[in-house]
Amino acid sequence: MSLLGKAAVAMWWNVRPEQRAEFGDWHSHEHFPERMSIPGFRRGSRWASTENAEGFFVLYELEQYDVLTSRGYLDRLNSPISLSTKMMPHHLGMVRSQSRIAASFGGGIATSLATIRLSPDAGRETELQAHLSETLGALAQRPGVTGAHLLLTDTPRTKSPTTEQQIRGADGVADWIVLLSGYDPDAIERVTADQLSPSGLRAAGARDNPTPGRYRLAFTMTPQDATVV
Repeated sequence: MSLLGKAAVAMWWNVRPEQRAEFGDWHSHEHFPERMSIPGFRRGSRWASTENAEGFFVLYELEQYDVLTSRGYLDRLNSPISLSTKMMPHHLGMVRSQSRIAASFGGGIATSLATIRLSPDAGRETELQAHLSETLGALAQRPGVTGAHLLLTDTPRTKSPTTEQQIRGADGVADWIVLLSGYDPDAIERVTADQLSPSGLRAAGARDNPTPGRYRLAFTMTPQDATVV
């Protein structure tokens, strides 16, 4: 899975079991087409957790960082359509990071994904970024692995929370994000337990207690697939 563009929005949240069917229908047939109609949105993907029955990860890949402050995007965030307004309160425990893509290796779409949310130790940012870039470039060529990426959160300054944020309540924010995708979930598991283990990341300059996640692909869409809402 090579990332398309220079920026991304990465999000994690939970949906209760009784809301999942309605959520899946809305998110696939209304919300994704809406987002893909915004200039600069290149691809959206939704991933279901393999560890938490309520968990999802969603990634929007953007052509440029300034799409995050574009009129097209902000208009959508501040004028959600009626079903979006209904569904946003069911995005529980939202963590939402607007990020620059610092490194991206690999190609294609794969079915398995690991996410790691982490932060650098103070003063070791350059060291950790260099280590991760080198490591991810090599991992993307491993059997069973198809993509390895590093996102650095850089939240744009805005005057006030958007309407969607007000509906959801306060969002959490990740700091640095590692994404590892592949066609073999066992290979992804081995890599995250070895080269991307908490102890290995700590030795390279990360703080303690990174937050891992394991996911399978549920749906993906590009602007060419979308019907404008």
